[in-house]
Amino acid sequence: MKRLLPFLRWLPRLREPGVLRADLLAGLTGAIVVLPQGIAFATLAGLAPEYGLYGAMIPCIVAALFGSSRLMVSGPANAISLTVLAMLTPLAQPGSERYVALVITLSLMVGAWQLLLGLARAGALVKYVSHTVIVGFTAGAAILIINSQVRNFFGIDIARGTDPWHTIVALANQLRDVNVLTTSTALVTLIAAIAWRPLNRFVPAMLVAVLAGSIYAAFVRWVDPSLTQPTVEALPGALPPLSAPDVGIETLKLLLIPSIAMTLLALTEAVSIGQALARRRGETLDGSQEFIGQGLANIAGAFSSCYPSSGSFNRSGVNVQSGAETPFSAICAALFLVLILLFVAPLATFLPLAAVAAILFLVAWGLIDRRDIARVLRERFERVTFVVTFVATLALPLEWAVLTGIAASLIVGRLKNAAKLP
Repeated sequence: MKRLLPFLRWLPRLREPGVLRADLLAGLTGAIVVLPQGIAFATLAGLAPEYGLYGAMIPCIVAALFGSSRLMVSGPANAISLTVLAMLTPLAQPGSERYVALVITLSLMVGAWQLLLGLARAGALVKYVSHTVIVGFTAGAAILIINSQVRNFFGIDIARGTDPWHTIVALANQLRDVNVLTTSTALVTLIAAIAWRPLNRFVPAMLVAVLAGSIYAAFVRWVDPSLTQPTVEALPGALPPLSAPDVGIETLKLLLIPSIAMTLLALTEAVSIGQALARRRGETLDGSQEFIGQGLANIAGAFSSCYPSSGSFNRSGVNVQSGAETPFSAICAALFLVLILLFVAPLATFLPLAAVAAILFLVAWGLIDRRDIARVLRERFERVTFVVTFVATLALPLEWAVLTGIAASLIVGRLKNAAKLP
């Protein structure tokens, strides 16, 4: 029964002194943190803001109940969001009904692949995706995240999907057209986030930054009503609506390669986070069980208006720092988010897109692991895998970038082993 229902292993711990209280407080903190993050990640994925919050509800609960990690929090993630946009933009206009239908179908396909791999006890497959591939991919993804938000940060006209080089050229050509109000709002948000970091344990810096940017923009608009800037769209109800994936043969064929690449990326990210957290507490992670948990989460998400989800670096870190003891903290985070949205949803239209862009700049900067990159670049063989993956992420469609990085890792691994032979 514990293999079929893994939550039976940790549920009795809630009776221990202090555990339930710790999980409740960690869940409340997580719900507050995901508000600006969820909106930002949905924007990054080419979706309306509410989709990032929906992904922090049902998938988060299902992954906590059926996964193996005790402290990892699942839901919208930065690299996943960017990959969704990059994969599906050539197939449909971001934000359109067709685009949303493809995103939801992609969730179902990714979940099905993950569940099949988990039931086949294929957790060991993750070892073939080296850590260097993830380092290279996330560094490249960070550049792409910044690239995607330059237009919102500076308030200039740059077409969605423009590559980094042409974005630099466009920014240089439009320096005189930079919107001072938009850019100053983004800078206020950035400065507030950086200044508040020492107090992050009391109130999340991202939340303070979003409030600072919104208040600044509202004050400027109060002083001069003509000074307006684009804001987030109004959020609908707190509960995610039911959705139906498109399981037509043509759609499934269209999403086959993207779903395989997304599955590899999502599983690698989730298992790598889970392993890191498990080692920190002296526990073991069952990779196959985590596959099952992530698969069920994405399948459930496909029927509750969610795009593909995975483990979240940022939210898992907040969960640990907040003193969480069991996966019940992630469940609490999802439930608290619903309650908070009942009161906060009407205020979303006061959130400037420039503030969201600034938050994503911070997220992107956090993705670049300077220490890991320096270590990788010192190793002759790993350096090749990193460079190939990084360049592929910037130059190729992201589904092929992941596969290219894995192929490079396997080839480099063989060469490394051959070099050790006498």
